[in-house]
Amino acid sequence: MNEQVDVVVVGMGVGGETVAGSLADAGLDVVAIEGELVGGECPYWGCIPSKMAIRAGDLVAETRRANGMSGRAEVSPDWTPVARRIRDEATTNWDDRIAAERFTGRGGRLVRGWGKLAGPGRVEVDGTTFEARRGVVLAAGTSPIIPPIDGLAGTPYWTNRQALEAAEVPESLLVLGGGAIGLELAQAYARFGSRVTVVEAQDRVLPGEEPEASRIARTALEADGIAVHTDSRAAKVGRDGDRFTLTLQDGSGLDAERLLVSVGRRADLGRLGVDTVGLDPSAPRVAVDDRLRAGENLWAVGDVTGRGAFTHVATYQAGIVVREILGEDGPLADYRALPRVTFTDPEIGAVGLTEQQAREANLAVQTGVAEVPSTARGFIHKAGNDGAIKLVADAERGVLVGATSAGPTGGEVLGALAVAVHGEVPVERLRHMIYAYPTFHRGIEDALRDLS
Repeated sequence: MNEQVDVVVVGMGVGGETVAGSLADAGLDVVAIEGELVGGECPYWGCIPSKMAIRAGDLVAETRRANGMSGRAEVSPDWTPVARRIRDEATTNWDDRIAAERFTGRGGRLVRGWGKLAGPGRVEVDGTTFEARRGVVLAAGTSPIIPPIDGLAGTPYWTNRQALEAAEVPESLLVLGGGAIGLELAQAYARFGSRVTVVEAQDRVLPGEEPEASRIARTALEADGIAVHTDSRAAKVGRDGDRFTLTLQDGSGLDAERLLVSVGRRADLGRLGVDTVGLDPSAPRVAVDDRLRAGENLWAVGDVTGRGAFTHVATYQAGIVVREILGEDGPLADYRALPRVTFTDPEIGAVGLTEQQAREANLAVQTGVAEVPSTARGFIHKAGNDGAIKLVADAERGVLVGATSAGPTGGEVLGALAVAVHGEVPVERLRHMIYAYPTFHRGIEDALRDLS
């Protein structure tokens, strides 16, 4: 059965939901296809539930820091209210009815199932082929990478989903992967009493960020009692009764009640049928131009474009696609100042290029670093004030091309740095700004001095 519509959106994560809802608001005949929950990973397993767990863990840690600063305080961590809040407040017990009705209330049509391209402008789902007059938007997201480790398949390992659906904290937890998701969950669980071990194949945690950020993160994790193994590759996974065993390539072994696999995410383009429109189904991402076009009347937004698994990237791209389909003018996609935050304690925010990336781009690199405790606010804050601000500048142009803000409220301090990178504010102008005292963001001024 064939049916003609204006636009078909495949995937209703935050990017697809933004595109589909906005186009429906504009009066277009929009069909959105989703095989799981409307809203995608972010509201049900990603940004919202994980930050609830992290916030709760931070409260536990902050209460313990009161000793020696504001009297005596004791806390008995209890995961029960965390699990209840995730279930009831964030996910409505993993029910997307509210989100689905919000979209259909805007005039869109929601089809449950797995959409697959069936040629240019055609999407098939459960025997029905939708023919799009204006175009198709791919917003199918990504799924966790499960590495081919001997013995892993068939075991009840966790991904981030099971970790955030858990009603109880395990006695011990092995975290395979030292990226942002793995570290956030590792620290949250450790603060609720789990004995946590992180295993990272590369030589440092957060390998995509600045080395200074990696050191700060590792120090914070170890302060929470987390064992961190870097340069460590898993060779074999075993399951003995109710425990996991992990054998590393050097022959050493680790064990825990639960195993969390968090080594990255990937798009499954083969399942999307991209070969029917001339794209490579084995590619790691959908290649798009600066208008998010992947082909004639074909766009892609969100994780499938390979610009990072971030809600803010998906919604940013969605706005461009909406303008494209409606024929409206607007700026092209610009990722020079793409911000990212790892919500550990301390938070680690970054924007633009790292020092290594800037050197690989053959820029005339200058760097400046300031330790957060060197600021008056860090001195006042005292317990839990570890962090640093690092600036990466292109000396030839006299502008910042990247920055890292690690420390208390590191993600918030990042806002000023993101503006500087995005707006290409001259470094000399930044030097002569007035930075409020005493604040954490005043560390930017200290880093600028070091940059000189």
